[in-house]
Amino acid sequence: MNTRIALLALLFSGCGAGAPVALTPTAVQPTQAPVGLATEPATPDLVTLSIVGTNDLHGHLERTAVLSGFLANLRAARAVDDGAVILLDGGDMFQGTLESNMVEGASVVRAYDALHYTAATIGNHEFDYGPVGPAATPQSAEDDPRGALLARAAEMNFPLLSANLRVAATGAPIEWPQVAPTALVEAAGVKLGLVGVTTEGTLGTTIHANVADLAMAPLVESIVTQARALREAGAKVVIVLAHAGGRCHDFSDPDDLSSCDADDEIFEVARALPAGLVDVIVAGHTHKGVAHRVNGVVVLESYAYGRAFGRVDLVVDRSTGRVASSHVFAPQELCQDGRTPVSECTPGEYEGAPVVVDAALLAAMAPDMEHAREARERSLGATLSAPVSKSYTLESPLGDLLVDLMRAAHAGGDVALLNAGGVRAEWPAGPLTYGTLYESFPFDNRFATVRITGAELAELIRRNLQGDHGILLFSGLTARARCVAEGEGEGRLEVVLTRDGGRRIRPDETLTLVTSDFLATGGDGVFAEIRSARPEAIRIEDGPPIREAIAELLPRAGDRLIRRSLRRAAPRRPRVVWPEALGERPLRCPVATR
Repeated sequence: MNTRIALLALLFSGCGAGAPVALTPTAVQPTQAPVGLATEPATPDLVTLSIVGTNDLHGHLERTAVLSGFLANLRAARAVDDGAVILLDGGDMFQGTLESNMVEGASVVRAYDALHYTAATIGNHEFDYGPVGPAATPQSAEDDPRGALLARAAEMNFPLLSANLRVAATGAPIEWPQVAPTALVEAAGVKLGLVGVTTEGTLGTTIHANVADLAMAPLVESIVTQARALREAGAKVVIVLAHAGGRCHDFSDPDDLSSCDADDEIFEVARALPAGLVDVIVAGHTHKGVAHRVNGVVVLESYAYGRAFGRVDLVVDRSTGRVASSHVFAPQELCQDGRTPVSECTPGEYEGAPVVVDAALLAAMAPDMEHAREARERSLGATLSAPVSKSYTLESPLGDLLVDLMRAAHAGGDVALLNAGGVRAEWPAGPLTYGTLYESFPFDNRFATVRITGAELAELIRRNLQGDHGILLFSGLTARARCVAEGEGEGRLEVVLTRDGGRRIRPDETLTLVTSDFLATGGDGVFAEIRSARPEAIRIEDGPPIREAIAELLPRAGDRLIRRSLRRAAPRRPRVVWPEALGERPLRCPVATR
């Protein structure tokens, strides 16, 4: 029997550590110990709290049935020693699969309720659905740009937390039903304070129209304010749910940070927190693994798509509230690897017992899975002789193919542009189905056009090559970068553009660029200068999502278009070219070369 954790959100002022609205924390009711499972009696004042973190499920619904099996074993172990399991999510729960997107995340909420989540925070992709209904952005003044998100929050039997979202016009904290900055819960006699925050880059990494009236407060400031208020309200342990992340490669020693990227957002946050204020951070957003202590704070992040979960066991002295010790576990894979389907999953043992996939949860999800299966298996009339791979930081065959298909599906564009972050899953060999296209391109972005000069296009490509975000993907042109002399001992990156036929694009030449409404309305800051100086140059179209236009095109010309694109795709014929001497992105020009 799973532990049921009933929760009551605890609201604080977003600008100060004001008095809580509801001070009495709700209690975690321990499960009964399984019959026949023996254990040593616990030390009366010491109790083990297992903090379990998930993140970036992105609608991979079936994986929750495997997670349920692991949780059942862990909850049984904590029931025996009078401890508790605290299950938390670091955001980006919904967007990404047909099973979730067709019902705007409602299927994920049902699964999370069945797993008895304690709380979750808001991820940047939680805003992607926009209003309730098929439109991804408001179509009238009556449409609530967060309608789908708030509908999901109203269905949750656990709080959705956000301490750093603000109203742009006033700087005041958001006041949305069923959403709070913090929560106070009680588990095994210990009061825990929970704070939710979202990466400060959120407003540039979701559809702009759905967040245009919002602002982001700094993570550290928001966490410190709310964590102090929770401590004053009696919290002995403070946990942050942060849709902001990092990356590490070695999990053998949680105190060895040599395999971690020290500059990642969540590590900078953890280092800036006052000592002893926060005990654990359940992170997300970067889709990488973290199971380390940073400045005394345990940071957990467990990849994405339901591949794994994170865990730290805190031994807490109930009489003093002091954390006596902590045991950090490496990210726990649910199956053999992140690609194994649930039907082939062999999760093995956990906490001394076989892990049993939750058949009841699978049965409850069956209608959503079946509805999605029918759509997923629809043939798009093309066959792939080999897998088509993707990349976030470098040009890839799938990225080139999708941006070529965008250009083919939209008549009248000179060139097309797509952000690599919009390409979410690789294409396997074999018949191409709608499900494959959908999971690689799940966002309901519409077409947009931008009237842009050759000089403006070359400049935004130059900035992208010198940045460390996802690479921009192009169709209809080649971009060649080199370092040119600018000062003594200095160089400047220069980008020269040519059309597919080889003709150079003049700096003063005006092009019609086809892109997504995500980028055109402010996503990733790509067209920020044009939006500011010439907003009339950008036009958002009212047609179907880009994905649906491609799905309509493929049955008519799919094999021909795919073969032609892959012949001209990276790495065979890259569209963004620079000298090997510059290394990999981000490109730098410390010394001029000719």
